[in-house]
Amino acid sequence: MARLRLASLIPDRPRVAVPASRAWNTSKTLGQIVVMWSVLLGLVPWATAWLERWLHGPRLPATDPVGGGVFLAASLLGLGTANVFVRDGAGTPLPLDTARRLVIAGPYRHVRNPMAMFGFAQAIGVGMWLRSPGVLVYTAVGMAIWQGLARPWEEADLERRFGDRYRRYRAVVSCWWPRLAPYRDDEPNQPPRRSTCRSSS
Repeated sequence: MARLRLASLIPDRPRVAVPASRAWNTSKTLGQIVVMWSVLLGLVPWATAWLERWLHGPRLPATDPVGGGVFLAASLLGLGTANVFVRDGAGTPLPLDTARRLVIAGPYRHVRNPMAMFGFAQAIGVGMWLRSPGVLVYTAVGMAIWQGLARPWEEADLERRFGDRYRRYRAVVSCWWPRLAPYRDDEPNQPPRRSTCRSSS
């Protein structure tokens, strides 16, 4: 019964954005970023680090300058990738308002899920800045949930909507390991890479 209730709360596929101007999609994307960064990269890590200090838990070595640099670099790359998503996808990065077109441009020509990569890099940077082992554990749990649940859910929808074009792309572009040569939509078929993180669908 609990599984049925959960299934009713989670849609069977991402919701495609309604047609809108680039300015409106950009505004929605910036709003999503403010909310998600504030909660997932601000409130939750801060509360975790505060609880660790209150419990006199262990702390990481003094890595806060490095963590700040990692966070800044990942944030800039994430913002640039979100702009590519809005520009070429005619939607937003949020699965409940996702792109209308398949995005194979910018960093997507090298790796399938740059938004997730940069987001987790941000969280690692925050953990290093706060010197918090708990934030790194929180990040690892988030990565596992994304890899095991969110990624297959999103990729099944991409395969349904874009068919062979997406399957060709998925076969040679990994979700985690960037390729050096940028993918071309017209490149000849190649044997799949060993670590493409292919979904089970």
